[in-house]
Amino acid sequence: MKITRRSAVGALAGAMSALKLRGVQPEPPPGIEALSGPFQGSRESLSKYEIPEWFHDAKFGIWAHWGPQSAIEDGDWYARNMYIEGSPQYNYHVETYGHPSKFGYKDTIPRWKAERFEPRELMKLYKKAGAKYFVSMGVHHDNFDLWNSKYQQWNAADMGPRKDIVGLWRNAARDEGLKFGVTEHLWITYKWFSVSHGHDEAGRLAGVPYDGANPANFSLYVDSDDIWGDHDLDWSESGIPEWWKRHWYMRIKDLVDKYEPDLLYTDGALPFEDYGLSLIAHHYNANAKRNGGKTQAVYTSKRQLDASRGVCVLDVERGVVDKIWPHPWQTDTCIGDWHYKRGVKYKTPKTVVDMLVDIVSRNGNLLLNFPLPASGSLDFEELSVLSGITKWMGVNSEAIYGTRPWKIFGEGPGTEASAKKSSFNENQRKDLTDADVRFTTKGDTLYAFVMGWPEYQAVIRPLATKTELRVGKIQNVELIGFNGKLEWTQDESGLKILVPQQKPSDHAVVFKITGA
Repeated sequence: MKITRRSAVGALAGAMSALKLRGVQPEPPPGIEALSGPFQGSRESLSKYEIPEWFHDAKFGIWAHWGPQSAIEDGDWYARNMYIEGSPQYNYHVETYGHPSKFGYKDTIPRWKAERFEPRELMKLYKKAGAKYFVSMGVHHDNFDLWNSKYQQWNAADMGPRKDIVGLWRNAARDEGLKFGVTEHLWITYKWFSVSHGHDEAGRLAGVPYDGANPANFSLYVDSDDIWGDHDLDWSESGIPEWWKRHWYMRIKDLVDKYEPDLLYTDGALPFEDYGLSLIAHHYNANAKRNGGKTQAVYTSKRQLDASRGVCVLDVERGVVDKIWPHPWQTDTCIGDWHYKRGVKYKTPKTVVDMLVDIVSRNGNLLLNFPLPASGSLDFEELSVLSGITKWMGVNSEAIYGTRPWKIFGEGPGTEASAKKSSFNENQRKDLTDADVRFTTKGDTLYAFVMGWPEYQAVIRPLATKTELRVGKIQNVELIGFNGKLEWTQDESGLKILVPQQKPSDHAVVFKITGA
């Protein structure tokens, strides 16, 4: 439930204390001062933004959604759910560590030690698997910065692993020639973390405040006025005060200024209008200054309105758009839970390949999270999934990188199922089969992905001689990864290809077609 608990005077005091973290004084509201560069902090100015070609070409990125909530290895949103009485993570916390009035989230942070964290070795694996960009989490909803933060004393350089996690990831990515990104989930923290100020409603400790209610801990738990409980977390800006918007701006601007990311991701819509627009303009302008005046930076928002007007890239969480999108876009998803969870069932390499091909055929990119355990080292099952992706990309990547959509994204039963929903539709997806086909193009070449290995013959119906697609006469067909010559025919029912006895790769296979 949502409970109002303090006066406006108390809120103002909390605002000033939050802004004075580490002795930093408030800045003037952003957007008033002139911004140096091609963009100003307005939608009109940012409508002239163009998505850079590197992002359009990259198609595949890997993300480390990793931070102090990984210390307990009990899944995502631990820092919130441990304060929601009766939730599985609350029950686990009480049984394992004690009641959150006595042992709170702040007390779990020392358990995140990252003692086996080797970012350079991980980056080599990610590059080998085909990632063209790597993304580090910058700050999650738990208000803990993963960099040497100017405005937040709760940060990874000073606590937990005592390492500049973002900086180490950035250096490793740049050394391997990958583009580098960061994610921020901070804007909603004011509401998200407010449950830490509550108390149990039942039991022997009913009414005893959790540790987040102690003003001495507000620098981590936030001095918020209301408690947004289990079922009423309003994922909007309503009720978020001006001081928090300004504090968000200062924190994320510090992240951008220190680490110069190629990509900045917000978990949600572009927040806080003028503040958010000013931040994006600053991100783009700073990048342009490093690239001869041309912006090569990316910002992602999960609100279609933001992306449809040129401001940024659309991000769809755990799903796909329902058609070929007119501009490059991105899916962000995970092989398991967002934060590491012991015993969770991971996506198979087959599922990842299906998603990657489906997304790329619709003009999108896949950003895939491999959640690290507290130690910072991938577990055996994660390494197995990564190995499967690596093997497939080693054969078929030419049909992924630098490609563009064809006239249609695909054909088959999987197209009907995926068209009904977009975000958060993963749990309804089924593995694609040899009855499903996806397409990409590069120059005069058409790539047809048959999403399973046919027993005898692959049939690609959209490449029939008489269709509304006006397909031309095919001149040659090759199977990527197979050196022999194929037997094939093209007629009014489609392109029919006799497949060899040995498949060149697991999962989807790719036919390289010219003349169509």
